[in-house]
Amino acid sequence: MHVFVVHNRYVSAQPSGENRVVDEESALLRAAGHRVELFERRSDDIAGRSLPGKAAVPLLVPWNPAVRRELTARLRAERPDVVHVHNVFPLLSPAVLAACADAGVPAVATLHNYTQICPPGTLRRDGRQCTECVGSTPLPAVRHGCYRGSRLATVPLAVSLSANRRRWWSGVARFLCISAAQRDVLVRAGMPPERMAVKHNFVPDPGNSRSADGEHVLFLGRLAEAKGVRLLMAAWDEIAATGGVGVPLVIAGAGPLQQEVTAWAAGREDVRFVGLYDPEECRRAVARSVAVVAPSLALETFGLVVVEAMAAGVPAVAAGHAAFVELVEDGVTGLLHRPGDPASLASCVRRIAADPVRNREMGRAARRRYEEGFSPDVGLERLVEEYRTAIAGRSALTRGGDTRPGRGDGESR
Repeated sequence: MHVFVVHNRYVSAQPSGENRVVDEESALLRAAGHRVELFERRSDDIAGRSLPGKAAVPLLVPWNPAVRRELTARLRAERPDVVHVHNVFPLLSPAVLAACADAGVPAVATLHNYTQICPPGTLRRDGRQCTECVGSTPLPAVRHGCYRGSRLATVPLAVSLSANRRRWWSGVARFLCISAAQRDVLVRAGMPPERMAVKHNFVPDPGNSRSADGEHVLFLGRLAEAKGVRLLMAAWDEIAATGGVGVPLVIAGAGPLQQEVTAWAAGREDVRFVGLYDPEECRRAVARSVAVVAPSLALETFGLVVVEAMAAGVPAVAAGHAAFVELVEDGVTGLLHRPGDPASLASCVRRIAADPVRNREMGRAARRRYEEGFSPDVGLERLVEEYRTAIAGRSALTRGGDTRPGRGDGESR
């Protein structure tokens, strides 16, 4: 199979689960003998642009005509079987869908967040869940400055959502949701259920599972309010006040709360802030964990760190909502705490650290769950299946006599 992968890479200064998924899926396809080509832009490149070039970036968010021309030309010249779209913000834009329509190549899109129904894609505002724009115009997002706290920065996203909603919903043959929880939200918002499949992200086998009882409790991720960092600090303070759990908390990551986390951890023997780990350091840290904690306040569409823990035979303590509910079987592969409740989080951490025998049983169950649902073999099978479905749908249209590129989606703009 010949696959074009379309992705706008996130800045390298922050860890990106989406970048990892794109790289790992591409490598998986190539290893299975498929031909994979990348069509990408890099957000890192914005810093090197001239001042006028930087000023023009927001104008390209809703529509980048140069991308449409370039991608159309490549698709027509190379004739791939399918185009797999990931992130298009900010430099690619939904113009990539028009290019697919122009060239008559079916598009599959992985939905890593909620950008089809929420301008910043988070369904959160001012530290709480928000669905004010869902099913209506995105004007509330502009009024509240939902993207980076700026009304001006939110405008291009709101314009793109409004102008391209129909193009997204009609121009994609298959939407790949990365959890059933995410799919449920998007279907309730009006997206076409018949074209929306659940395809969990896979995680490469780390090659080594936990061999001892673990040396620490681990938080691995972006240091942001939405990821539950402050919640974790409050819960750990409660744990420390009652004697601790016998192992330290290790926090690995970077983000807007880094200075606050650094100050909180300073001088403590029960907490270690280690900054941003490279991939190999992440694997080692996970494999040495009593448990991995994922106390996110956001409605996460997936939980890579939870599945990485499963792969290493390590149980997780995660917030009991959104995708975590389908990833963690409470009491079997880990524990679920009440979202946003530091006392519940503290109680779950105590429980999972207090009984090493039960902890090892949960770790073994987590590994089995990984092998059954999140291994590379499973990921490849599901991915190729969705590609074939998209291609078959396009072939059926052609046999039916509709050979117009994009069935009307490739109009001039």
